[in-house]
Amino acid sequence: MANSHKRDTDARRKPRAALVAGPLALLATASAVTIGVMTQDSGSGDVLASQSATTDITRPTRDAVVSRSSSRLDAGVSQQQLQRAFDANAARLATAQAVKQAHTKLWTTVPLNLWTTSGKDAKQVGLLDERKQVLVTGRETDGRQELVVDGKSRWVTSGYLAEDKPAKPEPKADSSTAAKPSAPAAPAGLSTAPCPDGSVESGLTSEAVMVYRAVCHAFPQITTYGGYDAHGEHASGRAIDIMTSDQALGDQIAAFLQSHASELDLYDVIWWDQIWTPARASEGWRDYGDHGSPTANHMDHVHVSTNG
Repeated sequence: MANSHKRDTDARRKPRAALVAGPLALLATASAVTIGVMTQDSGSGDVLASQSATTDITRPTRDAVVSRSSSRLDAGVSQQQLQRAFDANAARLATAQAVKQAHTKLWTTVPLNLWTTSGKDAKQVGLLDERKQVLVTGRETDGRQELVVDGKSRWVTSGYLAEDKPAKPEPKADSSTAAKPSAPAAPAGLSTAPCPDGSVESGLTSEAVMVYRAVCHAFPQITTYGGYDAHGEHASGRAIDIMTSDQALGDQIAAFLQSHASELDLYDVIWWDQIWTPARASEGWRDYGDHGSPTANHMDHVHVSTNG
């Protein structure tokens, strides 16, 4: 009996030794892995690697990753929202830097609308007068240039800034004393008789005068015209603006000019954000593009110019 009791006691002790040896072996392995990684190099990347090795034994990293992802989703912040916020902040920083570094000054050649941004959602926040010196950043996009106005970023339609100050336009001569250009021969079906407002003809070429007279007699309801001034085609005296915001009437005037393009020697017709030229007549009316305002887009007047 004594011998039987001794064997039972030994049998019970063996499992206890095994239970103790198991964790000790695991702890020794973990320590060896940690020490081995840390002794490879003293760089910061290896320090992070040793921390990961220890963490693998004491707490699964997968749970930590899931926890961080879950908390971000719980907060309702998506990756797209984070990216949009990053892009918006980057744009603000770029604008601030452009405003800070602006040093070039140019002159406005025409009155210009001021816009908050270059995009289609921009808001108009003011107007710059003609012959006004402005500070530019050098940034240009979507048909607009960036200025610095009162320390803020503002945008205007491109193409109307110059290095030199524009000269003052010549005052219009009194219609009662101004010399009238000689009237050219009347094309078939067109009148070249003088119009009620002779002052429009001041500074115009003979071909532009012919266009003005033809239109004023064909459309007597039009009472306002733009003739010579110091910008674009108008500075050459070859262009006329026929002022109307009535789209149906403007369509009629544009069609009339197209039908007489050869007799009037037209170069182009621009109306309601579209352009037509005899040289590309087979393409019909083409998009003119957004230039920043109804006036710049020719939505309140029909613009026509001649070749000579």
